[in-house]
Amino acid sequence: MCDLIARTGRLQQRYENGCRLVAGCIPFRYRRISEEVGDSECGKVVEVLMISSSSGPGLLFPKGGWENDETVREAAAREAVEEAGVRGILLDLLGEYEFKSKTHQDEFCPEGLCKAAMYALYVKEELDSWPEQERRSRTWLTIPEAVENCRHAWMKCALEEGFCKWHQDKGLQLIQ
Repeated sequence: MCDLIARTGRLQQRYENGCRLVAGCIPFRYRRISEEVGDSECGKVVEVLMISSSSGPGLLFPKGGWENDETVREAAAREAVEEAGVRGILLDLLGEYEFKSKTHQDEFCPEGLCKAAMYALYVKEELDSWPEQERRSRTWLTIPEAVENCRHAWMKCALEEGFCKWHQDKGLQLIQ
């Protein structure tokens, strides 16, 4: 049983110019390569955490509505806990990505337009229980596996053009 409760509803949602504002993250960790191949040289590979969709096939990164009583960074960290059951260090903004939601059309955003601020999240803790664990499973994947399994084109873009470029420039400093 999880003591945390996921936020629901649209009363506190932020909108801007007809777009629903969304916050999310790409959770990541480093895995020693030697764990896999038994090699004495300990290289590391980056893995990203993806979650199952509650509305169909494919995998996603945690994201959800940015609410009026929180900063965008707080919203991204909250979504990581609620949807994926992870906590960590929220790092840099990877970019803002626009997309059209088929499932989230409402009076403030009738066309379902959304703008997502996506961050890198260095995972420090995986929770044993989390608010949406009954609806979502989580899976650690290498970057190529994540690209192959990602459900939405905009999330692939966030991974390839946002996270991968960021990681090449800044993320590698984390393992030194």
